[in-house]
Amino acid sequence: MPTIEVVRGDITAQQVDAIVNAANESLLGGGGVDGAIHRAAGPRLAEAGSALAPCPPGDAKATPAFDLDPPVRHVIHTVGPVWEGGAHGEAEVLASCYRRSLAVADELGARTVAFPAIATGVYGFPAEQAARIAVSTIRSTPTGVELVRLVAFDEATRALLAAALDG
Repeated sequence: MPTIEVVRGDITAQQVDAIVNAANESLLGGGGVDGAIHRAAGPRLAEAGSALAPCPPGDAKATPAFDLDPPVRHVIHTVGPVWEGGAHGEAEVLASCYRRSLAVADELGARTVAFPAIATGVYGFPAEQAARIAVSTIRSTPTGVELVRLVAFDEATRALLAAALDG
């Protein structure tokens, strides 16, 4: 089981082997975390993503990190569920995002990975529930990843992730 830590900060500034992008199915970039990663990695990220698209919700695909600063070598794109009230398999899809991202990290040989709070922005997944799913799924997924850093953009999300980790 990897060590899990929670930080508040910019996911594009994390010193890890791979960062996970909360992407949309086109892998062409968007708002929030997705837009920030695309801006930091440069235009080649969208080109590489378009060659892999579409990426269905719950799956994950990797591209090079392009213009992101080393040691980041890979961006793992995963598509979270759009919240529709919770009765449409959203929790299972979100858990799959974390499992598949870790599996892709293993395929890449990544030992350190940073995750955002997947699907809690414009996709509307309740942040507290998402934090619990993130932590429990990472803890229960066999992986060679040694460190998972959960990166929160704001203090409220950081606190929810920390509470899920301590709970």
